[in-house]
Amino acid sequence: MQSISVAHGDGIGPEIMEATLQILTAAGVKVKWDPVEMGEKEYLAGNSSGIGKNAWDSIRRNKVLLKAPMTTPQGGGYKSLNVTLRKSLGLFANVRPCKSFHPFVPTKHPEMDLVVIRENEEDLYAGIEHQQTDEVVQCLKLITRPGCERIIRYAFEYARLYHRKKISCFTKDNIMKLTDGLFHRVFKEIAAEYPDIESENWIIDIGAARLADTPEMFDVLVMPNLYGDVVSDITAQLSGSVGLAGSANIGEKCALFEAIHGSAPPLAGKDLANPSGLLRASIMMLNHIGQSETAETIKNAWSCTLEEGIHTEDIFRTGLSKQKVGTQDFAKAVVERLGKTPTQIKPVSYAKEVKIHIPPYQRKKPREKTLQGVDVFIDWKGSDSDELASKIRKLHQDFQLTMITNRGVKVWPEGFEETFCTDHWRCRFELLPGAAKTGMGIAELLGHAVENGVEVIKTENLYAFDGEKGYSLGQGQ
Repeated sequence: MQSISVAHGDGIGPEIMEATLQILTAAGVKVKWDPVEMGEKEYLAGNSSGIGKNAWDSIRRNKVLLKAPMTTPQGGGYKSLNVTLRKSLGLFANVRPCKSFHPFVPTKHPEMDLVVIRENEEDLYAGIEHQQTDEVVQCLKLITRPGCERIIRYAFEYARLYHRKKISCFTKDNIMKLTDGLFHRVFKEIAAEYPDIESENWIIDIGAARLADTPEMFDVLVMPNLYGDVVSDITAQLSGSVGLAGSANIGEKCALFEAIHGSAPPLAGKDLANPSGLLRASIMMLNHIGQSETAETIKNAWSCTLEEGIHTEDIFRTGLSKQKVGTQDFAKAVVERLGKTPTQIKPVSYAKEVKIHIPPYQRKKPREKTLQGVDVFIDWKGSDSDELASKIRKLHQDFQLTMITNRGVKVWPEGFEETFCTDHWRCRFELLPGAAKTGMGIAELLGHAVENGVEVIKTENLYAFDGEKGYSLGQGQ
């Protein structure tokens, strides 16, 4: 019998978990539940991640966690429990199905049936932030080839397994040409290996606009972390209620299943919360552990409950719904319909083998990497870029100062007086022809900067890879 770690959560978490486990037990799942403590209680006990050692041991032993929503206390110093779980356990794929259950759950998009597959570990969610000057903070956006390959291949394998016809990639590579550009480039490479599946790319802004207006034109969507976080909540709301949506977080060794909504402390203890999001996540979990027949039984019983108008307060509509019920009575209604088949909502029939196997990453032959120069970031309170240039342009005989930018906009040479500048300056030094392409010159340049009273806060080496520049040029060029 499969052992599964289960976290009852905070706020409405314990209520919807109790309801969900009641349904799973009645359906005869072959599972041994292993309760773990995490969330607000652990935070307030002094654990900044909200997860204690016993919980980690259980999750790593069982490889599967069913988790109710958690509350992060107000104030600084507390890490995101979800981000910690996803990154520590290598849960690289976040899978969120969003389907319309019209007319039983009102929506403007009755034909909507899509899945958002979101990269789960990288992007701005790497959590690398710094305050660099009095006026400027930064967050590093990290996109890796292994990360892109894993999530994009997972999306195509998912589409093939579940008989989906099209995959849409959302990026912003018209602006972020290197980071989002890599994601888009890998998408095109992998799409060529799946000629049976249609593929397309959208710039995230117009793609999200079309999604909000016409979600039925999409099937499977794959995208980097931040875009996926935003888009998956939009699609859940478009389907009729965020409260209905569940998600899976899949890694090579472990998996986490949860509702996408929060812990809603004001509703706690009032028997009002809809357990459907967590229940649908548990259905995904059953498919993951090979109990697809039980998953079908539960999903069809849940659909029957919706069809018969037995609704919790969040989806209850006068004239459409027939009975308003609380959390526990909704669970009892689902239990009473186990074994029944819906007549209007399409019954489900899940594949008996739903494991998706992603081959190990194969590192490509390294390209020739050549040092081209260095971007030196400086904290300087002046406002005249010509003055700054005269102060730093002769810091080293092997380097030529070629550009100064402020917030990414070129302000020297030939900057505009209308450009607003902060105290954060990027100064580009390029190696002169014939200069040694080693890091020693950079170290000497920085030493001369310190000697001349220049406050260097960060550097980024500039490289070419097989002759192709691996760095942005700066706006205004």
